[in-house]
Amino acid sequence: MNSVTLNLSQILKLTDEKFAKLAAANDNLRLELTAKGELIIMPPTGGETGNRNFEIYIDLGIWNRQTRLGKAFDSSTGFRLPNGATRSPDVSWIRIEKWSALSAEQRKKFLPICPDFVVELVSETDDLAQVRQKMQEYLENGLLLGWLINPKNRTVEVFRANREVERLENVLSLSGEDVLPGFVLNLQPVWNE
Repeated sequence: MNSVTLNLSQILKLTDEKFAKLAAANDNLRLELTAKGELIIMPPTGGETGNRNFEIYIDLGIWNRQTRLGKAFDSSTGFRLPNGATRSPDVSWIRIEKWSALSAEQRKKFLPICPDFVVELVSETDDLAQVRQKMQEYLENGLLLGWLINPKNRTVEVFRANREVERLENVLSLSGEDVLPGFVLNLQPVWNE
């Protein structure tokens, strides 16, 4: 099943609270809300994509536990971006300073910030152009570093603040650069099924 986009803006406006209730009532789906008020309905991932996401998340999680430089999140976490969209990257991370600046109440809801780092993994049902637009949206809302990983053709598009997108082919690892100092993602488990 492919994702479905519903344009609800002419009918109703989903507040943060209403959107959170809608997402909770439909926890078998991943839901996102665009800045235009469109509701994006995404089915659960298949086994290969789920495993690839896990491999990426576990590497980031281990690095984050060791460094304690921030907080890492899985694909079920919603971020309320400054433009009003609520997005759920496959893997994301924020600096500890951003986390500490959030109130206890804000931490319980969709986080009202843009992640510093995201990974979007292209699945069989994803539209590549839409995922690229999502990565651009993150950049426009404060993202520092993002990886768009496409296992099908073994490419990675690296998104950095204030720089052109860099396309890498058949790389075996990725560096977290100065955003995630010392983090290196081994892509071998992502490329191998």
